[in-house]
Amino acid sequence: MLKRLFDVLISFALLLVLSPAIMIILFLVSVNMGKPVLFLQMRPGKGGDDFKLLKIRSMKDTFDADDKLLSDAERITPFGRFLRNNSLDELPSLLNVLKGEMSLVGPRPLLMEYLPLYSAEQRRRHEIRPGITGWAQINGRNAVSWDEKFKMDVWYVDNRSLWLYLKVLFFTVKKVFLRDGISAKNCSTMPIFKGSSGE
Repeated sequence: MLKRLFDVLISFALLLVLSPAIMIILFLVSVNMGKPVLFLQMRPGKGGDDFKLLKIRSMKDTFDADDKLLSDAERITPFGRFLRNNSLDELPSLLNVLKGEMSLVGPRPLLMEYLPLYSAEQRRRHEIRPGITGWAQINGRNAVSWDEKFKMDVWYVDNRSLWLYLKVLFFTVKKVFLRDGISAKNCSTMPIFKGSSGE
């Protein structure tokens, strides 16, 4: 209950303070990439129930000669990479927190198509609300393997507390300033999850 109160108060305060910056970023996105300026995608929340995740768009919808969508590395723009490197694309997700679909801290909400690929242990990451940041994000973010990331997600589920919640928030701010662990090696973000290596 106290964690939810912190979620609401911090998210509301951030949106209030950062709203002018968000409007400027949205304008720059429209100039650099056109519309829409927001990226909306269904993601699994607590219990695997879907919700619509809000982010600032960082990629163009660019297709090859066969009408296939190009890879993330080919579609992300320099301005989009700047937004991701500074986690500015995540700012609209604060609205998901206010709505109760997410928390500030928790396992990151991944793609819906990953749900059948999880092991029983990995699936436990959905026992709590997903987060804008999390234990895995301050311990490697996209620079660690999927298996390592899921182990950290489940560890947070089992050890969550208000103190750990505040610790993750503190180190998230530090990570953002250092731009540490933004991407996996040779990838613009994170490689596609194809199933647990333990199965």
